[in-house]
Amino acid sequence: MTRMAAMDLEQGRLTASMVGQIVGLQSHEIKQMASEYAEKQSELSAEERPEHMGPMQQHRRNVASLSKQITQKMKVLQQLKVKSSELMVVHEKAKKERSEVTTFSEKLDAEMSQLEKEEGTADPSILQELRALVTLNESLKSQELKFRAHCREEMTNLQENIDSLKAEIAESIEEKERSSLFEQQHRAEREKLQKIRLLLARRNREIAILQRKIDEVPSRAELTQYQKRFIELYGQVSATHKETKQFFTLYNTLDDKKLYLEKEVNLLNSIHDNFQQAMASSGTREQFLRQMEQIVDGIRHNRNKAGGHMEKKKQLNKMRRDQLNDEYLEMLEKQRLYFKTVKEFKEECRRNELLLSDRTP
Repeated sequence: MTRMAAMDLEQGRLTASMVGQIVGLQSHEIKQMASEYAEKQSELSAEERPEHMGPMQQHRRNVASLSKQITQKMKVLQQLKVKSSELMVVHEKAKKERSEVTTFSEKLDAEMSQLEKEEGTADPSILQELRALVTLNESLKSQELKFRAHCREEMTNLQENIDSLKAEIAESIEEKERSSLFEQQHRAEREKLQKIRLLLARRNREIAILQRKIDEVPSRAELTQYQKRFIELYGQVSATHKETKQFFTLYNTLDDKKLYLEKEVNLLNSIHDNFQQAMASSGTREQFLRQMEQIVDGIRHNRNKAGGHMEKKKQLNKMRRDQLNDEYLEMLEKQRLYFKTVKEFKEECRRNELLLSDRTP
């Protein structure tokens, strides 16, 4: 009876209701974790479809979302590990209880065999109670087998969840590596773009310098305008030079005339001053007359000399004029030839432009 009471205590440790309650609690938590995992998966798929952001912002959002999901999955994995360890503890406890029940069943079988030997002499009520205990032992064995199968199933499911989480974590790590590689490529392409921009700026500066040099070279129209302006300027300078030359000639003529007039005035003043004194006596009168004749002879000589000099100067100027006239005519001929050549050159340029325009597609 003491052993039967101990068996009743063992029976009170693990009943069918307790097993069902444990299994129901674990299945409810597993369903809750599965629903949370489905929600996180839907959030991940929703976050992976941005439509109105740039590639870099999308990439950064994906990286941040994956990092957050990795953290959450690691938390879920820790929770699942804790629950798995709890289930393992429960499983070990059930295994221990099973071993105890098995030991007790073996003892009970030994006692049953002994009781069967003593069945002829035993009390029927005790035999009935022992049969009930054996039936209870069989039911406990069946419940233990069911609980072990359920624990194995739960362990399999948890192991699958852990493997899937590990695979997701590995994919997230690979995604991080790909994102870092993409950032390195983006940085390299950005540096290459900066170098290309610097080279383009240098080329643009060179093109601007060449364009300014090209603009400094005058076109045919500008050269024609310059030619006209130079011709007008040359005409103005020539007219001014001619006028200035006339002024110089007039000044020299007037200066010579003034010199001769001053000499004439001085001579007349000398004659006037010495006339009264020379007329006082006959000797001084004759001397005065001789002096007057000498003065007249000198004036005639000077006039003849000046006339010859002027005639010679006139001849030289005439020769110079004829020479300059010949040079002028030669320059006019050159100018005519120049204008003719320029006209022919313009005509050839126009024909060349027409031929080039016809060749261009």
